[in-house]
Amino acid sequence: MDDNTPLLVIVDAANVVGSVPDGWWRDRRGAAEKLRDRLAADGVPGRGGPLELVLVVEGAARGVASVPGVRVEDAPGAGDDHMVDLVAAAGDRRVLVVTADRELRRRVSELGAEVTGPRTVRPGRDGAARG
Repeated sequence: MDDNTPLLVIVDAANVVGSVPDGWWRDRRGAAEKLRDRLAADGVPGRGGPLELVLVVEGAARGVASVPGVRVEDAPGAGDDHMVDLVAAAGDRRVLVVTADRELRRRVSELGAEVTGPRTVRPGRDGAARG
């Protein structure tokens, strides 16, 4: 694989948004849009080099538009299944999945993806990737 291929970063919007009890449940789509905008502005701290950011939304958060730097994908069913499909489709490409969901972490790790927790991309994050 080409070393210049951007790291594919797949963000579990529901899990990351839900990691902080800040009222996100009152406006799930709005919370996903705020996360998208934060990702577009900040990227993934501690991850140098080119990135391809994909934010996977599901349920009431569907319909969030993509913006430059962040592609938003509506999961047609369960968000976890869509993220696993994205990792599988990446083949030998380096992939980082941002989620705290234990089962999703297990599934994507088996496919060769790295995993890190929501604090990597949330305000107040310590910037440390958690495995």
